[in-house]
Amino acid sequence: MSTAEGERLQKVLARVGIGSRRQCEDLIADGRVLVNGSVARLGQRIDETHDRVEVDGVTVGVRPDAVHYLLHKPAGVVTTAADPQGRPTVVELVPAAPRVFPVGRLDFDTEGLLLLTNDGDLAHRLTHPSFGIDKEYLAHVEGRPGRGALRTLRQGVELDDGVTAPATVSAIGDGVLRIVIHEGRNRQVRRMCEAVGHPVKRLVRSRIGPLTDRTLAPGEWRVLTRDEVRRL
Repeated sequence: MSTAEGERLQKVLARVGIGSRRQCEDLIADGRVLVNGSVARLGQRIDETHDRVEVDGVTVGVRPDAVHYLLHKPAGVVTTAADPQGRPTVVELVPAAPRVFPVGRLDFDTEGLLLLTNDGDLAHRLTHPSFGIDKEYLAHVEGRPGRGALRTLRQGVELDDGVTAPATVSAIGDGVLRIVIHEGRNRQVRRMCEAVGHPVKRLVRSRIGPLTDRTLAPGEWRVLTRDEVRRL
């Protein structure tokens, strides 16, 4: 619902990092911006809490209260908002307000990067299989995987819920693999490695799409920059 009391569209787009005010005006003038499925007009005002904005077919989060946290999840923390067993949760490691939720999941024993947000549009884009967002993991495994095991991991592993999609896999150390996947199956990397005879001893997610941060220690978090949100 567009409203005369709302904020001008080009100002909103500039604020969320799409470009300068002038660049956003050009995007609108070129017909590349939609509001609720209709081509936007220059000077149009929007209700940021209700209107859906798309740029070049991609939904843009414009909620004024949207927050995006990048957390380095420690092992021994569950990826949920609450746990009936009383275990520590990832939402307890970031500010309590506004309320956020984890995007995707990391299992109890897995460490590494996790995004938490109240931006539903972005969360959908990151988790829906059609977008194929890469996730990179460092897996410390038992033994030293040979060429056959690496080839199987790359081509697809037969699991009880079907063959995995091709993955990018490289050995970067003695019993250490870098694995990049774009699926989101439960405990997928651990199951893949176990299937080829090299169970995981420690698993760390080091990248989500374009997001990486080697400075975050386990349990630490930071707010994403506007440019990081835009690239996501």
